[in-house]
Amino acid sequence: MDDHFSRFEYVLFDLDGTLTASGPGIIHSFEYMLDTLGIAYLEDMSCLIGPPLEESMEQFFGLTGDDKTEAIRIYRERYNSVGWNDNSLYDGIEEMLRSHKDNGMKLAVATSKPELMSERIISYFGISEFFDTICGSVPGERHTKSDVIAEVFSRLKIKDRSKVLMVGDRKQDIEGAHKMGISAMGVLYGYGSREEFERAGADFIAETPADVKAWNL
Repeated sequence: MDDHFSRFEYVLFDLDGTLTASGPGIIHSFEYMLDTLGIAYLEDMSCLIGPPLEESMEQFFGLTGDDKTEAIRIYRERYNSVGWNDNSLYDGIEEMLRSHKDNGMKLAVATSKPELMSERIISYFGISEFFDTICGSVPGERHTKSDVIAEVFSRLKIKDRSKVLMVGDRKQDIEGAHKMGISAMGVLYGYGSREEFERAGADFIAETPADVKAWNL
């Protein structure tokens, strides 16, 4: 491993597709919403995992205004009840987090998922102890990845952005990190692809949680 990776002091992790395999709960909740509203499914529903809900409703289903608000309400009706638990921690995540924490890293969750739900999921999987902060979206305040990263900067009082790495599984993680002037790593065990990361300009790409651990950040 190149020594230049040792420059990082802070690692920010996306949640869905990076720490947990949340696809089933998310997709089933979208299906519930689409069935309720009489909207056809997408050919590939996996593209809905990762982007903010507001963005997905507009980009993939053309929903805006009150229609978008109602669609999000219906989605969350199922997700907040049972969808959040239709989820699992990726093998090796706890070991990876523990290794970085033991090496003196400051770790944060930076996700577009609502913050209260993110805290619930992190607590459910028993990994809260590894994070200095869990930061997610808040209606009317922040919903994009760059918004969330900016809030992490504020909470952890980060001044030197060259010391920060964002780890995620979709292009929004890479693009949001670069917008905020930090490096980004794409993980292939989630819902994104190498091609997606390369197009977005990912600085690093890892195949497994063990690879993220082995970077020796």
